[in-house]
Amino acid sequence: MTETRLWFKRCLAFAYRNFLFATRNLFAFMELLFWPMVSLISVGLLGDFLQLQEKALAFVLTGAITAGVLQVAQLDVAYSLLYEIWSKSMKHTFLAPVGVSENLCGSWLVGILRGSIIFGILGTSAILLFGFQFPSWSVTLLFLLGIFCCAFLLGLLVSVLILVFGQKAEITAWMFAYLFMLLCGIYYPIATLPKFFYNLAQAVPMTYFLEYFRQSFGFTSELTHLLLKGFALLAVYLFIGLAVMRFAFQQARRKGIIVKLSE
Repeated sequence: MTETRLWFKRCLAFAYRNFLFATRNLFAFMELLFWPMVSLISVGLLGDFLQLQEKALAFVLTGAITAGVLQVAQLDVAYSLLYEIWSKSMKHTFLAPVGVSENLCGSWLVGILRGSIIFGILGTSAILLFGFQFPSWSVTLLFLLGIFCCAFLLGLLVSVLILVFGQKAEITAWMFAYLFMLLCGIYYPIATLPKFFYNLAQAVPMTYFLEYFRQSFGFTSELTHLLLKGFALLAVYLFIGLAVMRFAFQQARRKGIIVKLSE
């Protein structure tokens, strides 16, 4: 059996573990669904109250759907190490011949599953309640792929910080997604941002995926080559992030942080 197949099997093992965590705690999943639904309905009703045109309403509903899916998917990746810390089992897990990459990727698979369910629920609700219309399947699937890749990137960043700073960094699992969404123009065009933040937004991959998706509703973007730039930025950040993660994991093992996080 090749090393690649073994690595993939270990990913599936972690995915199965996280799947069990998710299915055995129904209330935790309902909480994850509750806030995106509240956000979607609030935004939709506000749009109706302000008598937004169909195009403008689609703009903000897209933001609400994106925010819900991104948060749910990235939390699953961020939880990959937090589960180990909360259960005091990190040292036992990594005594086995596994690395942190299998843990992260396995958790990401569950994040994709749960994020897809949330996307389906939010999308259906937007259609039934507010007359929202999705663009073509190809555009929607490429957009979803961008969201899930960005979710992995956010979860990876949180995991690095946990390995470096310990359990006190767990707040970043909830914080980074919202900061990320503020920059990428989740409810507004990035052109409305101050110049410094506008330039910063162009370094955020999610900005390009949102602009790409919203073009289908008739919005023009000041940015060009949206998919190319979005996936190129993701590739660069993921390469750097995985290298930093490997280094942080090796340092955590050498300094005994893995053991401390299990106490």
